[in-house]
Amino acid sequence: MNEAHITVVGWVAAEPYYTVTAAGTPFLSLRVGCTPRRYDRQSGQWQDADTMFLTVNCWRGLADNVNASEFQRGHPVLVTGRLRVRQYERDGQWRFSAEVEATTVGHDLSRGTADFRPVQRGGAPTDGDRQEARDAADQWALTTPEEGPPQAA
Repeated sequence: MNEAHITVVGWVAAEPYYTVTAAGTPFLSLRVGCTPRRYDRQSGQWQDADTMFLTVNCWRGLADNVNASEFQRGHPVLVTGRLRVRQYERDGQWRFSAEVEATTVGHDLSRGTADFRPVQRGGAPTDGDRQEARDAADQWALTTPEEGPPQAA
């Protein structure tokens, strides 16, 4: 496959959003922030670069597992998956959204510990499920990283 697979090391930037689609497929979306650090030889200190925020989409068993693992804002995470860049129109302007369709998500164990419990897997998402995921992912564009997604009515 000629897809862009990436690994992201960062932290959970907002509380994860978990739902079950109309077709019954579990889905979880979370924001992950990454702040690269560079050593400045002139000042002799580490400098933070601009923070990048990505939307991470999890499906089926992975969504259930991330939800059960109680990821919270500020937790250090590792994410691997397929990079997706979507273009969409909102308020008459074209926008871009960087997303990762996750294949794995875990706590960064260089910064803490975890308690592993194995579980069972499920089936593939439908086109309707994917549309619900796009709609859910767009909610992040309406908020700042500190606010998190809008709450369901």
